[in-house]
Amino acid sequence: MRLRNKPWAREKIETHPQYVVANPAEHKGKWEEVFGNDNPIYIEVGTGKGQFVTGMAKAHPDINFIGIELYESVIVSALDRLIEAELPNLKLLNVDAKNLADYFAKGDVDRVYLNFSDPWPKARHEKRRLTYKTFLKLYEDIMPEDGEIHFKTDNQGLFEYSLKSFSDYGLLLTYVSLDLHKSDFEGNIMTEYEEKFSAKGQRIYRSEVKYR
Repeated sequence: MRLRNKPWAREKIETHPQYVVANPAEHKGKWEEVFGNDNPIYIEVGTGKGQFVTGMAKAHPDINFIGIELYESVIVSALDRLIEAELPNLKLLNVDAKNLADYFAKGDVDRVYLNFSDPWPKARHEKRRLTYKTFLKLYEDIMPEDGEIHFKTDNQGLFEYSLKSFSDYGLLLTYVSLDLHKSDFEGNIMTEYEEKFSAKGQRIYRSEVKYR
């Protein structure tokens, strides 16, 4: 993804701490203080411009959502969506997902969404894939014993790799679709990439797995 430089992004993020949590490590183990309730927390790793996580927060007001995005120039678009929607059950984090354990304690997060993650197709980049075993361990460290990962991609190679990675790690596969938009799955909320790819007729793959 080619990023357009937005030199004003950092200032905008810093002036909206009610939406983009400035010091997430301070809330580790006590996110109920941030949301004002103890509802389940679902996070999206690589939230991009925020279409999915905003849509989910609107559709599920009894769930707290956190969108995690590394790039300032991208998360400001998600911030704009959140400012417009004024959703009390959605926060954003402008952090690196590799450091999730710094921000969440065991059991803080009930579900992780991975949507259209970078496939990193070269073998030497395997460890960067968000479904690589070290990331699966990272998610496990912040979720309860029955925590779930919900995964969507248009990339068949990444999907096949991820299913094997899930299996090798010992995760339980509870749902799989090789063509999501032609399935009977209900409640799907599309990401920006999903809209783009599906409009071109590309197949969307989806799976759900559970720790055990």
